[in-house]
Amino acid sequence: MPLLLAFDDEAAPAQRLLAALNAAAAPPWTLAFVQRHRFPDGEWRLRLPPEPPAEVALYRSLHQPNEKLVELLLAAPAARELGARRLWLVAPYLAYMRQDAAFTPGEVVSQRHVGRWLAAAFDGLITVDPHLHRVATLAEAVPVAQAHALSAAPLLGALAAQRRPGALLLGPDEESAQWVQQAGRAAGLETAVARKVRRGDREVEVELPAREVRGRAVVILDDMASTGRTVARAAAALRAAGAASVDVAVTHALFVGDALAAMQAAGVGEVWSTDSVPHASNAVALAPLLAGALARGAAA
Repeated sequence: MPLLLAFDDEAAPAQRLLAALNAAAAPPWTLAFVQRHRFPDGEWRLRLPPEPPAEVALYRSLHQPNEKLVELLLAAPAARELGARRLWLVAPYLAYMRQDAAFTPGEVVSQRHVGRWLAAAFDGLITVDPHLHRVATLAEAVPVAQAHALSAAPLLGALAAQRRPGALLLGPDEESAQWVQQAGRAAGLETAVARKVRRGDREVEVELPAREVRGRAVVILDDMASTGRTVARAAAALRAAGAASVDVAVTHALFVGDALAAMQAAGVGEVWSTDSVPHASNAVALAPLLAGALARGAAA
């Protein structure tokens, strides 16, 4: 039986993925957890199942990534030493993808280096809405044999249409256009995209598109919300333009620091996210989407 391997702090999403896998795949998958012990100096001691099967999928969503990447650095080669012949990484949120070019001399292109390391450690990667800009495909960023970039945009669009029938789906910046268009097509909703001018990590300006929003329900849709400043500026502009309501749908609810409070202060009503990152706003389960891709990949 193929093995789904997870860490105890992600037991709930791993169990949801197992249930979805066993509803979609044959032979059935089993689930085991990496045992962890932290030494007083902060180092990890990990213990994996001693005799894993040939097919192993390691589930690890990579928000708060630095410590988790060390865990993968230890767990992946150990799984191979113990007998795994094909090793998958299922990472609903994939970190270090935004830095894809050097903008100043000496700047480290983290996407390139993290991507190459993951490709050396794993045979296949499944992720959701990776934050790619100047790279066209996931396989360019992480050159594994099987690289699957799934999208939650259609699921979020369907949820927006259910909660706010007839809403305008708005992308808060040009980079969000790909997700907004997918969501709009899937849900039959009108779409538009704003323009973002970034002044710093927490300072942005948003210019709304030439679209009448007065009296309309608007759902801001994007792949992630981190500091929340872009969404907050877009929401404030929409409220000033007379939008009847402004809600937010995001794949990855990172919500660093006071991000959620800043969005709400700008006029955001409800926030809906997928469970790629555990958060009170989680409204869309990714397990069926992930299970379908993993079952197809394992059968290939």
